[in-house]
Amino acid sequence: MTRWPDQYERLASQICQPFFFRDIILGVLGGRTNEQWIAQYGSSHQHPANRVCHTLGIPIILLSLPVFIASIFVHWLWIYGVALFLIGWLFQFIGHAFEGKPPEFFHDWRFLFVGVRWWWAKINGKA
Repeated sequence: MTRWPDQYERLASQICQPFFFRDIILGVLGGRTNEQWIAQYGSSHQHPANRVCHTLGIPIILLSLPVFIASIFVHWLWIYGVALFLIGWLFQFIGHAFEGKPPEFFHDWRFLFVGVRWWWAKINGKA
């Protein structure tokens, strides 16, 4: 039986360690916890109109995703997916006009994935 070179064995042992995956995830998250991301997101969404716009816009954007997937099978649905997606983002930008601040993702792309977590925390009374 042929042996792999040592470099492959070292790599395989690193990948199989749970700490490797944790380090990757922490690196992507910038060393911040979920709560810290949500708190920072929430701090730039203080105006009541902005909060309402995001509370409506985020689920509309999320709803557009399964509509896009369904449009693979029912082709005319793509127009509804596009409309939902654009309406959801329109709410987001209207909210930021009230806030007087640009969206957080203009500074850090990872905030594109924080909005849903913030919305979920808000719906559950934690944000």
